[in-house]
Amino acid sequence: MKKSIAILGSTGSIGKTLLKIVKKDQNIKIILLTANKNYKELFKLAKLYNVKNIIITDLKSFNKALLINKNKNLNIYNNFKIFKKIFRNKIDYIMSSIVGLEGLYPTLEAIKYTSKIAIANKESLVCGWNLIEEESKKHNTEIIPIDSEHFSVWSLLEYRSIIQKKSINNKLIDEIYITASGGPFKNYDLNKFKYIKPSDATKHPNWKMGKKISVDSSTLMNKVFEVIELQRLFKIDYKKIKVIIQPKSYVHAIIKFTDGTIKLLAHEPDMKVPIFNSIYNRKNIKKLKSKKINFEILNQLNFTNIDKKKFPLIELIHKLKKKISLFETALTVANDELVKLFLENKISYTDISKILINFLNSKYVLSLNNKKPLNYMMINSTKNLIRLKIKNHYNQT
Repeated sequence: MKKSIAILGSTGSIGKTLLKIVKKDQNIKIILLTANKNYKELFKLAKLYNVKNIIITDLKSFNKALLINKNKNLNIYNNFKIFKKIFRNKIDYIMSSIVGLEGLYPTLEAIKYTSKIAIANKESLVCGWNLIEEESKKHNTEIIPIDSEHFSVWSLLEYRSIIQKKSINNKLIDEIYITASGGPFKNYDLNKFKYIKPSDATKHPNWKMGKKISVDSSTLMNKVFEVIELQRLFKIDYKKIKVIIQPKSYVHAIIKFTDGTIKLLAHEPDMKVPIFNSIYNRKNIKKLKSKKINFEILNQLNFTNIDKKKFPLIELIHKLKKKISLFETALTVANDELVKLFLENKISYTDISKILINFLNSKYVLSLNNKKPLNYMMINSTKNLIRLKIKNHYNQT
């Protein structure tokens, strides 16, 4: 029997990588592909992979798609409420790779209709983990993290399900290290940081990524998000989580256990590895074509501590609370808005950290530490309010 899958965010890098991985697999049937505006690319993918259902969330793009669609076998929808019609039975696997907080609602909906959901959306895990966890338990849906660091921890813990009775005993874990490459500015002169341009910050030395996440990687803000994800997913005490520089992005996670043993996971900086392992596992006969072990890199791993003067946002880790709250939504949205302003050349590179840290210390944002996100609408309304507040805050500074 064929394995049925769906991909939310099919035209992005994660979605396309997954499609390439399963392209020649006759035992996989793709039920649904989705995109926001890129309907022309979605049409091509639907034809290439013989997919009968697509969702285009942008209304203008949806209407254009309806006008030019000549495929009578293709069903085109405009929103995720249609899941109930498309998924009449639980399917085997859904990849959630829609960028930004816009990915939270479809992720929560998708959990109801699949046995396994692979999540590549940081914002969903950071801002809405309690909602995701609740839905997953309710519908007995396994969660697999796609971020290379979290996939690595999951792998080192022997592919234990995150929502499963046989979870790892966290008392056996002494420390967990996730790695950062240090981005393009690891060896940059601190005095030159204020002159950094968007074109400089979007050139990651190891990974090919979008502009926004490349900037987050350069400021190490992405590591703050990843620490939050790690704590939520594996229920590890924040005090046990460390971030360390590994310039080549070859080692992704290290775990020191209380029995004295140390495990690390290494692979090429290629998202094919975690994506492949999310849909296949070592019990399958499928093999991922990959490079040979790079002993040259292994002999020169060069682990170093983070220079906090260059990367002050890493200190935000100390502000994090075990209790899930709307503070994480404020953190995520405020950073998004500031990165956008930087990419539009409206603020300097160093302004991102200065304004963000100042904003997070405001009375309103600190009050959000005491407010638990009860549903998607609560997170969404907070997101809209934070967007207004950070813009006002920026205009006043």
